[in-house]
Amino acid sequence: MNSFDKSPDYDYECSSCINRCDGKSKGIYLFNNDVEFSESRENQLIKQINSVEGFFAQKCEKDGYPDIEIEYLPTGKRFFIEVKVQRRTFMAIERLLPDADLTPSQTMALNLSDLVRYFQIHDKERKPVFILWCLLERPCVVPEGQTQYYYQDIERLREIYYHYGDARRFKRKSGYGDIVNGQHKGVVVNYHFGLQELMPFRISHILELMKNSSEET
Repeated sequence: MNSFDKSPDYDYECSSCINRCDGKSKGIYLFNNDVEFSESRENQLIKQINSVEGFFAQKCEKDGYPDIEIEYLPTGKRFFIEVKVQRRTFMAIERLLPDADLTPSQTMALNLSDLVRYFQIHDKERKPVFILWCLLERPCVVPEGQTQYYYQDIERLREIYYHYGDARRFKRKSGYGDIVNGQHKGVVVNYHFGLQELMPFRISHILELMKNSSEET
């Protein structure tokens, strides 16, 4: 398989890294921590968008929909942004998913059931859907103590999904932190994309796209 738009910029040799990530799963997946971090970034993004004339952003109240709904007021066009947190690095991806065309430093994850649902929402609403990843704790890509942001249109992600199929699907074991108030909340089946398939996030870029979009409302 050939990778989409492969760039060497995010393909680092982990064996030579002095801050090499731990590839052994400790079975600890802190769902609540990720949710809190994601919500803080959602609120920050909403505030930034609402500071731009002509746009209005708010948390989406529809069950199962992406986190944020944004309207371009002059035309009434609307679109959605889902915010995801990426803290862990899938160090074993080349061994466990050998046909994924991904290395650990490149790999980004998304809940498979969420991904499929966003495909369906895009088709139903006929409105753009963007996935925004907040990446941290990956020293080969992100400076220590910082967070970097990458995004992609759901239609582009769907192209990649159809191209690779199950080659990028992985189910992990449940672990500590997945269970919240007696319910299983943590993600166990992920689909994977590469940083080289995403774009560095700029609010101005997405807002400019919406201004020029001919998407139906």
